Amino acid sequence: MALPSTYADRNCSLARSLEVVGERWTLMIVRDAFFGVRRFGDFATQLGIPRAVLTTRLKSLVQEDVLVRDDDGGYRLTDKGVALWPIVRALMGWGDAYYSPAGEKRTTRHDEDGGRLDQDGRCEECGALVPVPEIRIEPGPGYEHRPGTPDPVSVAINTPRRLLEPVTRPV
Repeated sequence: MALPSTYADRNCSLARSLEVVGERWTLMIVRDAFFGVRRFGDFATQLGIPRAVLTTRLKSLVQEDVLVRDDDGGYRLTDKGVALWPIVRALMGWGDAYYSPAGEKRTTRHDEDGGRLDQDGRCEECGALVPVPEIRIEPGPGYEHRPGTPDPVSVAINTPRRLLEPVTRPV
């Protein structure tokens, strides 16, 4: 039996939020947008998601003003989308704590001073609450490299870099 696409309790902010970001793949698309993925084909490659599903999820995220289409046809997070970072960060931390015995998969740092960020996004060096564009993400001790030759987008998002910095492909 298929699950309904909306929640009966429309008077609940959590239920409404899940209508926007609760479908399978949606938060993974948002996560990759934070990592700088912008192009349809790059999302499809990184996630291994069926193209029809990706089309539907991207269309929905644009309709909900979480993503916007750029003039070049790519996607980027809106302010509403960037506001999802604490949720993405918290879910990544939860996954690291319970499903990554070797440690966190990705480490977040304050790009300005290299200080690690705590679970609330505060720099352990300077104490600042670090805004998303100043967060550097890098492979952590629990990160596992995939076998084979990585594609250029995988190389870019697995190299220390600032969040939201667009992944560029070699020309």
